[in-house]
Amino acid sequence: MADILVKKSYKTLELPAVLAMLAEEAVCEAAREAARALEPADNLWEAERRQRETDAAHTLIGLRGSPVFSGIRAVGASLRRAELGGVLTTRELLDIASLLHTARTVKDYGGQDGHVKTDIDHLFVVLKANKYLEERITTVILSEEEIADVASPALSDIRRHMRAVSARARETLQRIISSPSYARHLQEPIITIRSDRYVIPVKSESRGEVPGLVHDVSASGATFFIEPLPVVQMGNELRELTAKEKAEIERILAELSAQAAEHADDMENDYDALVALDLIFAKGKLSLQMNAARPAMNETGEIVLREARHPLIARGQVVPVSVRLGQTFDTLIITGPNTGGKTVTLKTIGLFTLMAACGLHVPASEGSALSLFDAVLADIGDEQSIEQSLSTFSSHMTNIVSILDRAGPSTLALFDELGAGTDPVEGAALAVAIIQHARTLGARVAATTHYAELKAFALSTKGVENASCEFDVETLQPTYRLLIGVPGRSNAFAISRRLGLPEEIIERAGAQVGAEDASFEEVLAKLETERQAMEHARREADADRREAEEHLRRSREARTRAERTQEKTVDRARAEARLILEQARLAADEVLREAKELKARADGAMQAQEYNDARAALRRRLREADEVVSGGRADEAPAAEKPARPAQPGDTVELPKVGTRAVVLARQGRTLTLQAGLLKVTVHEDEVRPVDVPKVTWESDRRPAPIAPGMSSPSGPRMETAVRELDLRGQAADEALLELDRFLDQAVLAGLHTVTVIHGKGTGVLRKAVQTALRGCRQVAAFRTGRYGEGEQGVTIVELK
Repeated sequence: MADILVKKSYKTLELPAVLAMLAEEAVCEAAREAARALEPADNLWEAERRQRETDAAHTLIGLRGSPVFSGIRAVGASLRRAELGGVLTTRELLDIASLLHTARTVKDYGGQDGHVKTDIDHLFVVLKANKYLEERITTVILSEEEIADVASPALSDIRRHMRAVSARARETLQRIISSPSYARHLQEPIITIRSDRYVIPVKSESRGEVPGLVHDVSASGATFFIEPLPVVQMGNELRELTAKEKAEIERILAELSAQAAEHADDMENDYDALVALDLIFAKGKLSLQMNAARPAMNETGEIVLREARHPLIARGQVVPVSVRLGQTFDTLIITGPNTGGKTVTLKTIGLFTLMAACGLHVPASEGSALSLFDAVLADIGDEQSIEQSLSTFSSHMTNIVSILDRAGPSTLALFDELGAGTDPVEGAALAVAIIQHARTLGARVAATTHYAELKAFALSTKGVENASCEFDVETLQPTYRLLIGVPGRSNAFAISRRLGLPEEIIERAGAQVGAEDASFEEVLAKLETERQAMEHARREADADRREAEEHLRRSREARTRAERTQEKTVDRARAEARLILEQARLAADEVLREAKELKARADGAMQAQEYNDARAALRRRLREADEVVSGGRADEAPAAEKPARPAQPGDTVELPKVGTRAVVLARQGRTLTLQAGLLKVTVHEDEVRPVDVPKVTWESDRRPAPIAPGMSSPSGPRMETAVRELDLRGQAADEALLELDRFLDQAVLAGLHTVTVIHGKGTGVLRKAVQTALRGCRQVAAFRTGRYGEGEQGVTIVELK
């Protein structure tokens, strides 16, 4: 429990005002009271626990909003009465149902799918949702004045009889007031109720004409309210039924009260947990409202506030302040002009320390840190007391004495205008002595002053640091910025000069200032000028940096747009290429079909030659389409070097697109017939590149198939770059057969004896198609299925001629 001095410091630092803001965010009255009575934690573990709880609420509110706490009701007294056998009223039972409903919805809130684990999960877990009792109460009690017919079978039966008797009574009365014989005796032809009985208004002079019971008389005496004899018995019956109804309702309420008593402990625990959650979420909502952040907590006396904003100053008016204490220095002396922000800075340090210990986030930037102290003691403001005959100085000194008596190693002492209100020389000396004594006791100290002696004390004493509130002499306005490490200077002469005080008066005043003080002020003025120049240079550098960053951002955006445009262009080109490829494949199918028909109709050497020509044309068209798909169009390939002379029969030429050499057999115009290994192909002369090798001649009668230069004979060494395997897995049969033809041609040209075709096991369709094609291929001598270690059913080993 905080002592009187500490409580007084809380008020001085305006902690109650912040707690009032917290109470406004709470929903139930109990949580509001707890918020107003909140006190700082007395140990680091408790302070950090509270901070984690606030952090959890802040996170959950950001993810899914705040739970609904409007149904929290204080039902402790009602439950204790129910436990003693008392019957609760409908209002009390509805309050219990409201509490149970709130507990259930809040428990569901904490148990949603994808719930993030937090430090307040245990409060959701302890909630006991008694949905049966909640729904039983809300089903039976429709409102504070109404019990539902379905509350019990007996009540339903009683009310059914009441409605029937009431209907008969009204029907009888309706016949009476409608009868011509009674019409002249009635004041009005209406049915009304007096003392819970049905009556009709009869004229006073005709009261003897309508036999029945008189239940009331009008104020003027002109009207008698009579219950006619035909409905008296019905009225009696209704009264009996009403008594039964009341007794049944009492029984139902007693039953519900007994059920509530059985779960009294659970409901009281629910109430406590809900109030605690309401307070925690109030802290989370206040954090969001203040745009606050969780500070790092310590107990070493270290305070670091970054861009701190006093929570009681309007957001549009508050100027953020950055301040530190307890790292390289334990005492901070703040100087500056009046209304320059010194006192606000002092209060911000103390208030944020108390807020953090209460578990509240502080309106400062990330990276702020606050320490837990045993006591935060403040002497701030003018506490002059006429009643106690105390001057301002005496009042301050009374507080300072109490603070020094209470100060210790874990104390934060805050002094505003230390030593003011008395002789400046003595006041300055007292201020220095008080600060030295507080430091000796181990306290962290922050003080504001106007005394130059304290500035010099800070400059010459290790562990004491100067700070100043910046003042703009040009505008005669404080900037409210705190500058750590820079002592404040007196601006009295500069301000007076700006306001028009004659220069001779200012000079005369300057002559009154001691040489030492004048020299000190000149040093401060020089330091301030240099600081402002450096600040100006830093702002210009920051502006240049921001401008460079903006240029970099724009250039990156431009590059990103260019890359996206390029990607779209490439995608469009590839789409066109895929279309070309598909068209080429369709054309290939047509060419292959025609070639096979031609082969079937033709015979002898002409049959093989035409088939080979068709197949070569097919491969050429497919190759061009593939080049387009892979990113380069066939017509964009590097042009072959223009030969010195046209290719003639017997010349050796290179086919760049195939990657092999061939010998020219014949020439017709610009069309060449070539011998490439075992194959004869027909090409345009632009598709070949002459190779400077000796011309090959043929014997007219034998004409053996020549071997292209650079190739070995079938019995000679193979090319190093020759591929011995073809992997057809995943391809359609038609596509695979085209690849197989090309592969066998290249294998024959490379002089390979044996190659492997990989088709996979699968369903066997591709293997069957491959082996069927191999049976009809002239280059194949034999083939077999792979053995163990070779791939077995998944490969076919092919021997070439």
